[in-house]
Amino acid sequence: MPQCRQVTAVASGPADSAQNLKVSPSVEKYGQTRFLTAEAKVSAGRLNGKMREKTLSMDTLNPQVKAVEYAVRGPIVLKAGEIEKYLEEGGTKPFSEVIKANIGDAHAMGQQPITFLRQVVALCTFPELMDSPSFPEDAKWRALRILQGCGGHSLGSYSASPGVECIRKDIAAYIEQRDEGVPSDWENIYLTTGASDGIMTILRLLVSGKDSSRTGVMIPIPQYPLYSAAISEMDAVQVNYYLDEENCWALDINELYRAYQAAKLHCQPRVICIINPGNPTGQVQSKKCIEEVLHFAYEENLFVMSDEVYQDNVYTPDCQFHSFKKVLYEMGPEYFNSVELASFHSTSKGYTGECGFRGGYMEVINMDPEVKAQLVKLLSVRLCPPLAGQAAMDVIVNPPQPDEHSYKQFHQEKSSVLGALADKAKLTEQILNAVPGIKCNPVQGAMYAFPRIFIPPKAVEEAKALGMQPDMFYCLRLLEETGICVVPGSGFGQKDGTHHFRMTILPSIEKLKVLLGKVRDFHISFLKEYSALE
Repeated sequence: MPQCRQVTAVASGPADSAQNLKVSPSVEKYGQTRFLTAEAKVSAGRLNGKMREKTLSMDTLNPQVKAVEYAVRGPIVLKAGEIEKYLEEGGTKPFSEVIKANIGDAHAMGQQPITFLRQVVALCTFPELMDSPSFPEDAKWRALRILQGCGGHSLGSYSASPGVECIRKDIAAYIEQRDEGVPSDWENIYLTTGASDGIMTILRLLVSGKDSSRTGVMIPIPQYPLYSAAISEMDAVQVNYYLDEENCWALDINELYRAYQAAKLHCQPRVICIINPGNPTGQVQSKKCIEEVLHFAYEENLFVMSDEVYQDNVYTPDCQFHSFKKVLYEMGPEYFNSVELASFHSTSKGYTGECGFRGGYMEVINMDPEVKAQLVKLLSVRLCPPLAGQAAMDVIVNPPQPDEHSYKQFHQEKSSVLGALADKAKLTEQILNAVPGIKCNPVQGAMYAFPRIFIPPKAVEEAKALGMQPDMFYCLRLLEETGICVVPGSGFGQKDGTHHFRMTILPSIEKLKVLLGKVRDFHISFLKEYSALE
């Protein structure tokens, strides 16, 4: 058998060529000559003078992937990035910066981290800091407890697929306290990579069937685009139920029945999704509304998915967050022991805004034991959620207590963040409602406003001529003329004939005033341009 010689190259500079190579005869024997020069690499992609066809092309791409749309990071955000780069390279615009109000990324908007959370995660990440007097004892014992639950006492280890056991127990205790004694079993708690991961996992369990037996997923309109994207990717059927804009985006039970009955003609509705507090609409659903939804799910045998990531973000004094689980419990054992419910929470929202840690959890109740085993199997495929995110989630559910050293600073920071958000929610509503042709419902909770905008018929015609939705046309003009990046309402869903945009209320109060002032001036100018200002 011929002996293979190692391929060597002389790295003396750009003058090197294929002549510097020594190629094994055994390699040449099979026509696999090895090239290292740029010219040879191009030649390697050719066959008889023709470029090799791509294995993966738009023709062979999974059609469900092509169907996915995600407006929050869609075309308008790409355009904003191009403008930012243009400004950085010395280009000139009527503005000096792009203000990205398209996404609920608190820290990117300038919010400062909660000190205690970062202390605990830092200690978990670098335990040598335990000896430092700069870290309080209550942060140290929390970090030690988390590390003791990790393999090798290290955040660099894998955890069990559902998450670190002590963190799951802390979450169960938090839920019991939040829901005023409603029992929570830690074995029904699963840590996730942000709430999105949990939502996708539950949908994967639910989606099945073909043709008229395909799973129908009921989602609110307007909705957070994760839901429509997931439904497209999984080839399920999107069943829209419309929130009542004239009644502060309330959920109308009659609309649920209408949507359900219409959907049954072409699919099998099996799940209803609710976002409370609402994204993008910012409403907080009443307890009566939640009872009606749960009764509806009980009657129609629907699995309930309750997206509660904004549960700490309630600003209007006469509104209160009610968890779906607590309301279900109060409806009695017939409901509480039968309705299947998955609820979701996250490190990314609330008062911490720790999006980058990708921490979250879901609580799943009344799931069939055999299906629960399949859920654990599905979670095992991804090994485990990030350990740093799990640690961050633990701090959120297990914060400093009044008798602990860190409580005062923690309470001040938390109150400051939520108080500022409440002020910005009110300011946004007031300024937008003072603009002709804009109507904004109260921002009761979450982190967004979803104002309705009047777009004159001439502007609608121009948008259609350009092949785009009218509110996309509006938002692109807003971006190009003011540097304000918001998301068109068409990316979230809206009733035909209405137009909206979603903007976050996260910028600092000073920057938010600038943003809202620019929106006001632009909108008035836009109406004048299309001869619609009365």
